[in-house]
Amino acid sequence: MDTYALMLDYVLNLSLVQNWPEMQALLKRAAAKKDRNWELPVPTCEAVGGRTEQAIPAMAALGCLQISIILIDDLLDSDPRGEYHRIGPSATANLSAAFQALSLEAIAQSKTEPAATLAVLESLNRAALLTALGQQLDAQNPSDEAAYWKVVQTKSSPFYGAAFHIGALLGGASLELAEELKRLGDLYGELIQIHDDLHDALAVPANPDWTLGRSPLPILFAQTVEHPDKARFLELRRALVLSAVEGLPHPEALAEAQTILIRCGAISYGVHHILRRSEMAHEMLQGIPLSQRAGLEALLEEQVKPVRELFASLGTAGAS
Repeated sequence: MDTYALMLDYVLNLSLVQNWPEMQALLKRAAAKKDRNWELPVPTCEAVGGRTEQAIPAMAALGCLQISIILIDDLLDSDPRGEYHRIGPSATANLSAAFQALSLEAIAQSKTEPAATLAVLESLNRAALLTALGQQLDAQNPSDEAAYWKVVQTKSSPFYGAAFHIGALLGGASLELAEELKRLGDLYGELIQIHDDLHDALAVPANPDWTLGRSPLPILFAQTVEHPDKARFLELRRALVLSAVEGLPHPEALAEAQTILIRCGAISYGVHHILRRSEMAHEMLQGIPLSQRAGLEALLEEQVKPVRELFASLGTAGAS
């Protein structure tokens, strides 16, 4: 079953979308990427005994919400890859508002039982509001770890918590069971964010986190924790930001800064948090009464598998 095709067909047949070619085009481009996040409601729906088809409106809502979040996030971050470069900031902001509303419309027009519909709408709306708060906090650039985790728990976790939550609700779960899965989704969102931070910090060429002076977890660690290379790291950070302003790539500075991330323990610190949260998530999952766990167990394993493979390649005992 091609859930993305079903989801796209569902949204494109909503009356307001049929009258908005620009929205249709952006939705089709986004759906063609088959972002795995859009499909997150499916395993939770199935885990509580629901059918895959029941999760299609949740996929539609989640996909539209993610499009809305990314459109605004790119504007706030001045991301060079952002849609606003193609259509302009005003049109981008308007489309973001439209997609956020469309995420709710996708549920309102579904055939879901009224009580579940209301709970799903509340969940999506709260996720959107918390994410907006998280984006505001993130734009202020957290200067310590406490501020970093607050950003993660507002900007990243709400989306994933809602994904698990609404999938369970559309699958027929009780409010109490759906809430347990929401908490699991929140934790899963933290795992995703740490993975993204590690990937972005080590990306070549320099990710915007480097060139815009942002502070994902590994970079925050290297610039706040005392270590022999701290002064040099801060110097390299300034050089990378300046090189972006001047439009002159500085690959030598990036390579040296990334080497310091590894040497000072910043990458290991991120891996530690992945393993810790993975263990917590598996324990949480085992305590939730579900019809089947395979899909959710697979999602969690995907987040820790790269770490286990790394340990195995190094012959490290930590792979257990």
